[in-house]
Amino acid sequence: MRKIALDVGTVRIGIATSDPMGIIASGYETFTRTGDLQADLQKIASVVKEKQADTFVIGLPLNMDGTEGEKVIEIRAFAEELQKYTDLKIVFQDERLSTVSAEKMLIESGVRREKRKKVIDKVAATIILQTYLDRLN
Repeated sequence: MRKIALDVGTVRIGIATSDPMGIIASGYETFTRTGDLQADLQKIASVVKEKQADTFVIGLPLNMDGTEGEKVIEIRAFAEELQKYTDLKIVFQDERLSTVSAEKMLIESGVRREKRKKVIDKVAATIILQTYLDRLN
């Protein structure tokens, strides 16, 4: 079954999905949060249904020293609400530097600043998911 990764931010959520074999991660989309948690969860649930996923991999923004800060508390609360909304397994993946890596990759690929802003969360979610899949395999 497919895995779905989420790079959860306060403004946008990046989504990536795996292939059915769980080997390769691909960016799916970045969507702007509505300010309504239920609407955001419904959007994510529609992706789950479409992709027939069995696991969420949620990026956990640990501090550089590995400790959990305020942002981790927010992400865990989001995951708790998501768990109430779906019956999928939720796992957390350390996402330290995933956005930095995504930005560097986009810059090296020649993606313009305006375009980077629109896709960076999707690329970060892809990095989070591929890291998880590599760890599994």
